[in-house]
Amino acid sequence: MSVAVRFAPSPTGFLHVGNARAALVNWLLARSRGGSLLLRLDDTDTERSEERYAAAILEDLAWLGLDWDRFARQSDRLPSYRAAFDRLKARDLVYPCYETPDELALKRKSQLARHRPPVYDRAALALTPAERRALEAAGRPPHWRFRLADEAVAWDDLVHGRLSFAGGHVSDPVVLRADGQPIYTFASVVDDLELGITHVVRGDDHIANTPVHIQIWRALGGDPAGPAFAHLPLLAGGQGEKLSKRQGSLSLRSLREEGVEAMAVASLLARLGTADPVEPAAGLATLVAGFDLARFGRSPPHFEVEELWQVNARVLHLLPYEAVADRLTALGLAGAGADFWEAVRPNLARLGDAADWWRVCRGPLAPVIDEPGFAAAAAALLPPEPWTPETWKGWTQAVAAATGRKGKLLFQPLRQALTGRDHGPEMRNLLPLLGRERALRRLAGETA
Repeated sequence: MSVAVRFAPSPTGFLHVGNARAALVNWLLARSRGGSLLLRLDDTDTERSEERYAAAILEDLAWLGLDWDRFARQSDRLPSYRAAFDRLKARDLVYPCYETPDELALKRKSQLARHRPPVYDRAALALTPAERRALEAAGRPPHWRFRLADEAVAWDDLVHGRLSFAGGHVSDPVVLRADGQPIYTFASVVDDLELGITHVVRGDDHIANTPVHIQIWRALGGDPAGPAFAHLPLLAGGQGEKLSKRQGSLSLRSLREEGVEAMAVASLLARLGTADPVEPAAGLATLVAGFDLARFGRSPPHFEVEELWQVNARVLHLLPYEAVADRLTALGLAGAGADFWEAVRPNLARLGDAADWWRVCRGPLAPVIDEPGFAAAAAALLPPEPWTPETWKGWTQAVAAATGRKGKLLFQPLRQALTGRDHGPEMRNLLPLLGRERALRRLAGETA
């Protein structure tokens, strides 16, 4: 079966890692099955949708490395929703309602007080044509609800297994607002049907919408078998808090600005919620090869920022020089070649840290010298250039023989004098990058 999936964000805020996980899983499913991904912007909420967020969604997905095969905006498809609504209306499957939001809230409150489910009571069905005309004349345009069949709806969820909702336990959904705008649930079903979506992979906060989705799908002439559904448990923050796009919780934009690698985000999100260990991936193709939707469990996974930074460092340690050359130049590290990258790569938590080690190699840097006599003795034994990674070993052996020092008492003062640091990349790799002249000046206590 050809797989067609969709990622359908609303342009009402910046994408956070929870949104990114949904996008990534859909992308991985499509690519692992030779299928297609539709990027659909659900922008019918004109009050909250903003073009800057729409542009940011495309930018963030591109940064993450995710592409799409088709693109659609719900705002461009309003005639399709109207045509679908008219088909339902012709079959008497929708009906007008006139309650205000306050009146509906009062009904729900009353039902809950009587320990009854807050399901719409279908009072609007009892209105006579004259009563409806009177309400509209009084300035109450109707919103329209879809009449659900009083029957159980069940499906085999690809994450949660067999799920079933009894008839009468779900309110007839609003499909058209009083201003004529389609509601998300209705528009989404029309899109999935007309754009050929075979698998709906989304958060499990949409489970309650699925019986409605299935009934509208069938009413519009969709295959009774419907699309396959997979509802992923929602990603929570490190303390179990809900992630919010409107609040900017762990947005991709903020993570990118902090120096997180896209592949670190993808590597972590691809495994969260599965029993598989999180491994840094060199590229998305690696994640595609190991993807299996059946690996995702039913428990909400927590997104730990500390774990992301651990993965970020491991991703950097995998990157070859060719993958970062242009980015090093963009950081202002002109001349930082493959030898520099290989030297400092194991000590980076983020790419921007490379700038600190470039300053160590090129200065100016104030050395740390507690024993000037020892530093001078070591300087006198520095061999002539050219230097290689083996120079450090030969030089320190000579210093050890001349001073009787070994271990930390030998290596630590030399590192501090040459780099101003107590720790860092292997000195065998850093020493050739410093050069003899700079090393001599630092061993003499000069800023160089």
